[in-house]
Amino acid sequence: MTVILMLIMFSIFLGVDYVLRRKHAVPLAVVAAQAPGARLIPAVVAGFQVPENLSYHPGHTWALRESANLVRVGLDDFASKLTGEIEHVTLPQRGQWIRQGQKVATLFHHGQPVEMVSPVEGVVSEVNPMVLHNAEAACKDPYGEGWLLKVDAPDAATSFRNLLNGTLARSWTEDAARRLRVMLSPGALALAQDGGVAIHDLSTQIPNEEWARITKQFFLA
Repeated sequence: MTVILMLIMFSIFLGVDYVLRRKHAVPLAVVAAQAPGARLIPAVVAGFQVPENLSYHPGHTWALRESANLVRVGLDDFASKLTGEIEHVTLPQRGQWIRQGQKVATLFHHGQPVEMVSPVEGVVSEVNPMVLHNAEAACKDPYGEGWLLKVDAPDAATSFRNLLNGTLARSWTEDAARRLRVMLSPGALALAQDGGVAIHDLSTQIPNEEWARITKQFFLA
């Protein structure tokens, strides 16, 4: 009889504890929405920052899904360092339809244009005014204030299936760094070889007559 009473009391305590936990618990959806991990600290891969919460186009632009159909787009760190200092940026107009892999932005470096492609397909819903007024932001803070535009992508799932992330993104960055290292002057990526980051403006290591050819080769535009 004593054992039965103890079991009943134990069950009552468990029930009360469960109710109290439910009462004070924060809903999971709220925790997820407030989690600071929405923007992860970039990991360094072969000298370049490759945040794991982004998806990448082989033309070195990134995409971040902000909602079911809204996608933020920008340059990756490889593109920002290879492009170096830029004077201004041209972006598409709001309402313009863009296709995945289509030229979506033009960066001007010492008067020379370099085209960047869109990682997703959809309608341009917003362009970043900061980049239009201060082009350097696109290269100095490519994953933050230097984003380029936002796209309303009705079939975002299909676009993201064609992008790189996780292990594939890291391997692709390593391969790009290896190919670039062969093209640049000795020591240009020395910091990357030591486990650090590549120098901010790799264009200084490229002869002027070769810069357009090399950027076109990597940016696929």
